[in-house]
Amino acid sequence: MANITVNLKVWRQAGPKEKGAFRTYTVETDTDTSFLETLDILNEQLVANHEEPIAFDHDCREGICGMCSLYINGHPHGPATGATTCQLYMRRFSDGETITVEPWRSAAFPVIKDLMVDRNAFDKIQQAGGYVSFNCGGAQDANNLPISKINADLAMDAATCIGCGACVAACKNGSAMLFVSAKVSQFALLPQGQVERKRRARAMVKKMDELGFGNCTNTGACAAECPKCISISNIARLNREFEKAKFSD
Repeated sequence: MANITVNLKVWRQAGPKEKGAFRTYTVETDTDTSFLETLDILNEQLVANHEEPIAFDHDCREGICGMCSLYINGHPHGPATGATTCQLYMRRFSDGETITVEPWRSAAFPVIKDLMVDRNAFDKIQQAGGYVSFNCGGAQDANNLPISKINADLAMDAATCIGCGACVAACKNGSAMLFVSAKVSQFALLPQGQVERKRRARAMVKKMDELGFGNCTNTGACAAECPKCISISNIARLNREFEKAKFSD
């Protein structure tokens, strides 16, 4: 562990309709401190100086909830691959370095305050997908549902999406295709998701378009910046699911 001093160039914005700007703060931390903990240290300094603390989202701080949605030095969640902001440690930065911290930049994720954005659009897409209908049967019937290991693994990989919005922030078009494709795939690959399969694909894509997300142009930035390494192959699966659903009408 070593002490380091960094300059945090942070986006400050009082509200959704207010004009924002960057402000630079100097904070002393150590290399074993997480990035969110460093923001906590900075906020303690600001409060002690009777200044407004920086608003940012956080919850579990274990890389599960997807709340810690920060754009750090041009990367959603920062420079660490396959990690969320709360899993980013200050040892990735150098003493005296200036670190730029911004909120997600997407029309579908309007800024609430400072580094906080409204990601309710993802909830609305998920709600549009709805529920799954299947007969559970008794406990002894669990092994009677034939699922290939390949499909089970692919469904589990898709289900690891935490809905943080990094894919949208990374995409030059603000597309939500990686998120939607992961949520469609996790059910489309399993027998439990077959009853609403076509309706789900249509409904989620329709809601995504209604909410103003951009189109996918296959740049791959979403998968490259995803903290859970969701595969871009899910987007191809979503396209197939949507096409089949359209022709079934």
